[in-house]
This record gives sequence, structure tokens and C-alpha cells, in this order.
Amino acid sequence: ILKTLNSWFWWENIWMPINCTWADFVDRDGLVFPKPQQLYATIPYAFVLLFIRFFSERYVAIPLAKALGIKNVRRVKPQPNPVLESYFRECSKHPSQSEIQGLAKKCNCTVRLVEKWFRRRRNLEIPTVLRKFQEAFWRFSFYLTSSIVGFIFLYDKPWFYDIWQTWVGYPFQTVLPSQYWYYMMEIGFYWSLLFTLGIDNRRKASGAALTWLYLCFFSPSQDFLAHVIHHLAAIGLMSGSWCGNYVRVGTLVMFVHDTADFWLEAAKMFNYAHWEKTCNTLFIIFSVAFFITRIILFPFWILRATLYLPTYYSTTPVIAYFFFNGQLLILQGLHLYWGSLIFRILKRFIFLK
Repeated sequence: ILKTLNSWFWWENIWMPINCTWADFVDRDGLVFPKPQQLYATIPYAFVLLFIRFFSERYVAIPLAKALGIKNVRRVKPQPNPVLESYFRECSKHPSQSEIQGLAKKCNCTVRLVEKWFRRRRNLEIPTVLRKFQEAFWRFSFYLTSSIVGFIFLYDKPWFYDIWQTWVGYPFQTVLPSQYWYYMMEIGFYWSLLFTLGIDNRRKASGAALTWLYLCFFSPSQDFLAHVIHHLAAIGLMSGSWCGNYVRVGTLVMFVHDTADFWLEAAKMFNYAHWEKTCNTLFIIFSVAFFITRIILFPFWILRATLYLPTYYSTTPVIAYFFFNGQLLILQGLHLYWGSLIFRILKRFIFLK
């Protein structure tokens, strides 16, 4: 069954124009083409990024946080109690008064001690400001680095200025070393985020904090499952564009998204440090960058290149054409939704101070 599914998945009519086969993409005459098996390397690259993250958070983010006045608050741990711990994990973190009384009798202690134990145990689940700062620093560092690296890789490429060039010679477009490393770095980063979901801070969208936490990812929900779905979707979209040799457009999509994200992470870091004026300024810069890249450039530049221009080079769009464009259109819908959230916050910020 797996062999049959594998043959169906790699059917040429899904990935490439008519009269093309996978045999046409064997490296020859100095031409190098993307290969699906190269994506296996993104897993070890993800662990390299985790190693870099550990050292950057420990030896760069913590000293920087202390310099900005962020203190490491140590919370008091509750006394070990297997009964209460089991109830906390399996039943409820906020037991009712009657449940607390029952637990007090079961543990042979006072109601006040049980309430105190649950309060302290809940506090351990809340990430400290220092921990939030460390994560924001790591994301800021990666998005800033990827934006700079992306610009260096793209600024001398003709398709960075002339979007028509993204389809010239398709599907026999050679892959450059810079494009390979750009893809491996981006996919490896999302693998690393997927690996650390269990220990990273869980973002909850509530009240005014919705806008700040909502924009960290492309997913419409901020619970654990939504992060898993988002990271897998991002990995799938980038991996699919690699297999279909949509590499030129793919690098443009990654660059457009990364250039706004590091401004938000920088604003969050200064927000944790209570540098309000700096935080507000960075948020305004982020808002401008977001509207330029995701409300203007993405639909009128990227989507135009993926939806309209391929019809000039092929009269028979393959299945992958509809699959990738469908995902990009959904992404643009989310851009519009987040843009409305940012606009509301900006209006509140300007008129209500």
C-alpha cells in the first residue's frame, strides 16, 4: 500500500508540465536541480539551530535582558504531593471549593494549604518575563538573520526585480547554492519550532494582548494544536515548492514574510523591558512593514506571479499549481484578517493613547 501511495504521490502529472519526467531532472552539463531527498537534511539542520538557540538564549539573551532591567523572578515551588499533582494534571488546575475540601481530607491537610499548593503550582506554569524575552530574542535573531541573508541572496537576481523571470526556463531552472541553503535554513527553523513546542511558551489570545501574540505565526489560533498544524503546513508548503522546483518564487515568499516579523519580536522584547516609547515605535514600524509586504507586495507581486504569469509558459497547469496557489490564497486571507487587527490597534493607539 505504501509503495502504491508513494508512486501516486510522485506521479509526474502532479508536479511538472506535460511531457516531463523525473529523469529530466538528473544533474547534467553543470545544471543542478532540486531533489526531494535533499529535504532529509533539514532534520539535522534543525538540531543545529536548536544548539545555536540554546547558546544564544543562555549567553546573549540573558545578559541583554539584565542590561535592559529584566529580572529573573524565581517562583516558590509547592511541596511534593503525588495526590494533588495527579489531580492537577489529570482533572483540573482550578478545582472548585468542594473539590478542594475533598482533596484536603484525602491529603490530611487544611483547605488553605491545598489552595496555596494549587496557586503555587499554577504559577509554575506561567512563563517568566525573562523566559518570554529569551524566546522573542531567538525569533528576532533568526528573522533578522534570514531577512539579511535573503536580501544578500536575492538582490543580484533578475527575478528579484522582474517577476517574469521567475518562470523563464521553467521547469528546467538550475538551483543555486544560495537557494539551497536558504531553503534548508527556513525549513530547519520550522522543524526546530515543532520540536520545542512542548517547552516553549504557549500563547493565548485574550483581550488586548491578542494583537501582540496573534501575529507571531500565520495560524489563526494560538493553541498547541494550531501551532503544530501551522508548522507542518509551513514545512509542507516549502518542501512542496522545492520538489516542484518553484524555488525562485519560494525564496521571494520567504523573504517577504521574514522582513516584517523581526520588528514585532523586537517590539516584544522592549515591551517586556517596559521601554514603552521604543516598543511603540517598533510596533509602528512593524505595522508599516506588514502592510507593505503582506497587503501590497504579496498579493500584487507574489500572487500575480503564481496565478497569472504561469499561463504564459504553459497551457496545461499541473495539479501542484492549484495546490500551492490555494494555500497562498488562504495565507493572503489570513494576512487581511491580521491586517484588520493591526489597524484596530493602531487606531486605538493613536486616538485613545
